[in-house]
Amino acid sequence: MQLTDLALIADVSAALESSELAPHQLVLEMTETALMTAPDKARTFLTAARELGVRIAVDDFGTGYSSLSNLEQFPIDILKVDTSVVNSASARGELSAVARTILDLSRNLHVQAIAEGIERADQAQTFMERECRLGQGFLFSRPLPPDEFEAYIHKHAPAGADVTLVGSA
Repeated sequence: MQLTDLALIADVSAALESSELAPHQLVLEMTETALMTAPDKARTFLTAARELGVRIAVDDFGTGYSSLSNLEQFPIDILKVDTSVVNSASARGELSAVARTILDLSRNLHVQAIAEGIERADQAQTFMERECRLGQGFLFSRPLPPDEFEAYIHKHAPAGADVTLVGSA
């Protein structure tokens, strides 16, 4: 429903201004299914969001219904490989055909891929070997309350790093 409400763009703009967050540090996520339910409205919304300077991520990619021809028309920056696809990686370090295809698609679209649901070091290694350098999951951290989150970032981010966080609240 939010994709049909361009007033949300004004809310995002106001939040950026009041927080003094650099627009490129904000990533708006929407599911693959949400994009494909109303592709014209989604495209309009995403274009307006991109004009603000924010980045766009497609969450749970690989589980919804995609029209790949439509996907290429969206101004997206990130494909988040769904946990179910990540879990299809074998303990021997082999990715499923679907996982390999999604990573190839992200490269061909010139967007980042993020592997969701990384729980084991072998999963992280397998995706890194396929040049998927970003991941999220319990291997890295469980969800944290704001005060612990800030301490975690200070502990793990290199000094002076421009940290961009992608995830759900």
